[in-house]
Amino acid sequence: MPIIHPLEEVIQPRSMVTSSTPMGKSHFALDTSGLASVFGGPEAKFSLALVHVYTGRRWLGWYNSPGSYFLGRLLVRIVQESPILNIFSNSDERSEQPPNTAELFNYDGRKGPKFTAIHSGTVIDKTGHLAALFVKECAKKSATIIPGRQTRPVNITIANLHYAPPKEIPLAGLQNHTSASVGALVPIIVSFGACAASGYYRDWYCFSVISIGIIVNGLSCLVIGSGKLVFTHPEPQPGFPRGDGFLTTPEQIILLKGDEGAVNSVTRGSYCLHFDNGFLIFLIGICAILLMLQSVAQLLLVPQGSLFGQLMFVVSIVMSWLYNLWLSSLDKEKIQRDMLMHILHLTEPDRGLTKFTFGTRTSMAVFAVFASMNQEKAKDILDYLVPNNTEVWVNWKSTIVNQLESGKERQFDGSDWGSSQDLVETLDGDAKVAYQGFKVFEPQLVY
Repeated sequence: MPIIHPLEEVIQPRSMVTSSTPMGKSHFALDTSGLASVFGGPEAKFSLALVHVYTGRRWLGWYNSPGSYFLGRLLVRIVQESPILNIFSNSDERSEQPPNTAELFNYDGRKGPKFTAIHSGTVIDKTGHLAALFVKECAKKSATIIPGRQTRPVNITIANLHYAPPKEIPLAGLQNHTSASVGALVPIIVSFGACAASGYYRDWYCFSVISIGIIVNGLSCLVIGSGKLVFTHPEPQPGFPRGDGFLTTPEQIILLKGDEGAVNSVTRGSYCLHFDNGFLIFLIGICAILLMLQSVAQLLLVPQGSLFGQLMFVVSIVMSWLYNLWLSSLDKEKIQRDMLMHILHLTEPDRGLTKFTFGTRTSMAVFAVFASMNQEKAKDILDYLVPNNTEVWVNWKSTIVNQLESGKERQFDGSDWGSSQDLVETLDGDAKVAYQGFKVFEPQLVY
């Protein structure tokens, strides 16, 4: 019988799993520690972004969420000036320019189409994120088909922007998604249950890791949710002309009609995420460090736990990931489009946006001239939408302008168009189609 020295008994390591657990005799171990910190990162990011949109979402982050390393690196980019946090980021990620926090959470960064103003002549080659959202909203809208000659169908949306928003509008709680809040109770209950079960069987390794995950994710939601998500746009200068103009894409033309303040809400507006409190920035840095330490704790402590504790950890992670995955399946773009329509007071289906499909670009261009209600700029509008400048086309445009200036009932009989009779008759038909369509829908287009 071997003799055990008393000192050997003293120096034997004590296990932090001090009670027999289910599956306690199993020699199988789950190596989940390295996976949890990077698994589900994009889904966790979107879940964190919703704390600025849905009412109460910032208070419902108390669950053991995956992707701690991914989120930690994200928060590091918000507080780049911290020398301590910079050790967690690559040198090529650092920038002298402060990060666009709205872009980090996908509330900014998209490029919109070209905008050309009718009155001021302003040209914006690439508009911003909100213009891109507005174009997508118009693309989703059903169109009224105007019968006539068919070559290549073209869509035109008339957007009557009746409301000019103030310079800045807070967006917190603008959306109310009850199921997103109620659904958060599932991963919360599962995480607390897994933590309690690990503690009951005295698996203090897994108990510690799960509880750390609950606390760190909850604090991160609270701190990030303290930022201010706002809509902002530049205020127009006094005496500035109306902002009417065209957003142009290969698929459609959008005529924006309204005061300069209303139009630049689309063309120059943006969503901004402000963390302008110095103490709040400090707390974000603390959360970034805690998230990084959480990933280290998972790496070191989970393999030391029992199989039952590891299963509890996996269950809490998977359930949290499923909840984040469900949140990320929501249409992120539609959420932002809905906010924009609410800001512009265009939430009523039959108010503001009217879309038409024409069979030819010429009929669409004539319709746009009528819909603009602007005789003085008729020639400029036609030149912009139909840039052809041969003699026949120049004569055709002049005739359209003369018809508008005469104030008489539009005839479009081709009597003043000169030669090229076949083309004249074709363009005459396009103009008649546009005018007839305008007369039918004029009450909806008058601003």
